[in-house]
Amino acid sequence: MSDEPIQPDEPITVSDRRRIDPDTGQVRPGAADEERAGQPRQGQDGTSSEQDEPQLATAAPDAAAQVAAEQVAELTAALQRERAQFANFKRRSAEEKQGSVAYGKRVLAEKLLPILDDLDRARAHGDLAEGPLKSVADKLLGVLTAEELVPFGTSGDPFDPELHEAVQNDGDGTNPVLGDVYRCGYRFGDKVIRTAMVTVTDAPAAPAEAATDTRGAE
Repeated sequence: MSDEPIQPDEPITVSDRRRIDPDTGQVRPGAADEERAGQPRQGQDGTSSEQDEPQLATAAPDAAAQVAAEQVAELTAALQRERAQFANFKRRSAEEKQGSVAYGKRVLAEKLLPILDDLDRARAHGDLAEGPLKSVADKLLGVLTAEELVPFGTSGDPFDPELHEAVQNDGDGTNPVLGDVYRCGYRFGDKVIRTAMVTVTDAPAAPAEAATDTRGAE
């Protein structure tokens, strides 16, 4: 057997933490301190750390709203760029279409020029003074004129080397004008599709100048 002395059993202590005394029905002394001890921990600025959670919850929707606003602005800018590109595409398509139509008309007019030359020769010989051929020629010229085909090159017009092809020059070049017109020129819109074949001579002197020359000769 051991020589150590036998220690008596330690008493068992039971702590009653109930706020209301069951015997008296009154609030036990010190219950308020225990309640304060169980409250949330206070921050350094005197506010509860649990109060920071609503602030974080409020900050999160604000950040989401800002991101959404940036996305809306980006999508709006992209939509505006697409609309501008589509408007430019429509404008270019319309211009190309008009250019193609004008080119097709010009090609057709160029192919009809030999027929117009034959009609001009027939008119010069008096074959288009009357009759059904005159009606056909007038209608054809009316249609082509409506499509902006314009003839040029008449005797007496000022000579322009960009519009007229001179095959003969009978003047001294002081005041050159068209003499005989062998082939009419044509302009389709603003573009010359064929120059006129002409002879060049000097413009007749004005009556006053002619009278002065006559008196000088006397």
